[in-house]
Amino acid sequence: MVVELISVGTELLLGNIVNTNAQYLAEKCALLGLSMYNQSVVGDNPARLADTIKTALDRSDVVILTGGLGPTEDDLTKEVCAEVMGFELAEDPHTKARIQEYFKNNIYKVITDNNWKQAMVPVGAMVLDNDNGTAPGLIMEKNGKHAILLPGPPNELYPLFSRQVFPYLQKLQPEIIVSQMVKICGYGESQVEDKLLDLIDAQTNPTIATYAKTGEVHLRVTAKVASQEEAEKLIKPVVKEIKKRFGNAVYSIKEEETLEMAVVRLLKKYELTVTTAESCTGGLLAGRLVNVPGVSEVFREGFVTYSNKAKRKILDVNKATLKKYGAVSKETAKEMAMGGVFATDADICVAVTGLAGPDGGSEEKPVGLVYMACYMNDQVTVEKYQFKGNRAKIREQSVVKALDLLRRTILEQCK
Repeated sequence: MVVELISVGTELLLGNIVNTNAQYLAEKCALLGLSMYNQSVVGDNPARLADTIKTALDRSDVVILTGGLGPTEDDLTKEVCAEVMGFELAEDPHTKARIQEYFKNNIYKVITDNNWKQAMVPVGAMVLDNDNGTAPGLIMEKNGKHAILLPGPPNELYPLFSRQVFPYLQKLQPEIIVSQMVKICGYGESQVEDKLLDLIDAQTNPTIATYAKTGEVHLRVTAKVASQEEAEKLIKPVVKEIKKRFGNAVYSIKEEETLEMAVVRLLKKYELTVTTAESCTGGLLAGRLVNVPGVSEVFREGFVTYSNKAKRKILDVNKATLKKYGAVSKETAKEMAMGGVFATDADICVAVTGLAGPDGGSEEKPVGLVYMACYMNDQVTVEKYQFKGNRAKIREQSVVKALDLLRRTILEQCK
């Protein structure tokens, strides 16, 4: 089946908000095995919206519209789509009751007249209850065509789609799409593709797709099959071969597991504690770790030692080291990591020091130069990187590499 997305809202055309809904829905539709050839963004104009809907219905089986279901005069998606498809609107008592109940528990107690507009639904349409807002989702079916109308706010759209629309679309498809994610650190996208080129060239079902992330590459192995069991038989040997080729560079095969989650999982598995010592990353590394629920079991402390004085006072970095080699050096990174362990009695400390720019670089030490060290069991590993990009990108890349250094150190010393 062919699906098409229409995002409604003048604010999208003006760039006032980022269209994250389209990315989310496109990914979910791909998982369902729906083919997508077109996406559109149209403003809050009834004539242009009607033309866009007509075009989409002519060339696609399923049209998903997001936005324009609110209570104001410029929210016209439902009215225009119903007119195009030949549906009349009538008040839905169930939706009206839900709107009343929603306002009972809301900071805005007064229900203005325009809110009742959201209780008007196309006669014969499927009404999808919205637990996070007042505008219900709607599904209109006619002559083999399916129009799905969803509210624009992501916190309303995402749960509504996953709980009600995804299962609906799944029933329309004779086949299912099953995917397995493989997440890799330490390789660029081109390097990953080069190592897998024979598999990619020979792929039919399942297929392998690469996605470049900051400091990571994600591979999605996807099979289109009749059953979950059949999908696993096709996917399992491909994932096994990928893991064989990349070894410890594969940090997870779980869709939801981030790099920091994988690190915390290892720390818990081996009953280790960790401390972070940061200069140029300014706490971003500790922040990534603290994002993980349950990290308090393994995370000791996070030091931000931006100045030389702080490096000396908190991490006991030798004054002579700083004078001779500078704050951005392998020697300083090493002493920062050692000092972090001794200061907190942690099992491991990972340290980062570098030049994030845009100023402060030199020919000898250019902007983007970053040293990181990991100290564990009286052994220290120091790595040097020369990152490209602006200040934010350099810091982000540094955090990813530091997390991966921590992960690899644990794996190597806990064999």
